[in-house]
Amino acid sequence: MSILELSNVSVSYGPVVAVHDVSLSVPKGKILAIIGANGAGKSSTLKAIIGLIKPRSGEIRFEGERIDGLSAPDIVARGIALSPEGRRVFPRMSVMENLTLGGYLQRDKGVVSRTLELIFHHFPRLKERRSQAAGSLSGGEQQMLAIGRALMAQPRLLLLDEPSLGLAPIMVQEVARVIVDINKSEGISVALVEQNAKLALKLSHEAVVLESGEVALGGTGEELLTSEYVQKAYLGV
Repeated sequence: MSILELSNVSVSYGPVVAVHDVSLSVPKGKILAIIGANGAGKSSTLKAIIGLIKPRSGEIRFEGERIDGLSAPDIVARGIALSPEGRRVFPRMSVMENLTLGGYLQRDKGVVSRTLELIFHHFPRLKERRSQAAGSLSGGEQQMLAIGRALMAQPRLLLLDEPSLGLAPIMVQEVARVIVDINKSEGISVALVEQNAKLALKLSHEAVVLESGEVALGGTGEELLTSEYVQKAYLGV
């Protein structure tokens, strides 16, 4: 059973086609990895899902209902949240202020409080630094904050765009651990875009390879990890 389905989705920036006729699905309660080179259409696919770009054609369905005609705030309200590439925290605002912004649609203070405690459980460093300016955090801590901010929206589907980008190896492993923990313990489905193909495939249940805006290959994370084509093209084997 899928929580999200893309059917023949195409995305353009003016005359430039970034995503062409892409069909994929995110299994409910599982992690889908989307791997590929720079410019393959990975981030554009996530932007189309969250409503930052309107698809030129095709359908996007979340829990069986079409969302490709909705605005980004409406899509977030339905239960999808994005942790964007480059983190994009508000540097002059505190950790708490950044997190609070992520829960702006939630009016129940009790729910907000419980969600904050959940985030602090997964990211104890954020609790320790909750009064600090976000811009004073390390790159890894900012990535934790970006994911935490997305979790404040209480998504049933979490979109992660290059969460390991620019992080030290020890922080990459920490962020990877939390992604798996969130998926397992909270049951949140995840669509994970990563250039670190080996990491993404190890974390994922299902995976697709995008090349030049098209799906070139799909299967389980394990199948793609052992695929000769993927090993030569993306794993340097």
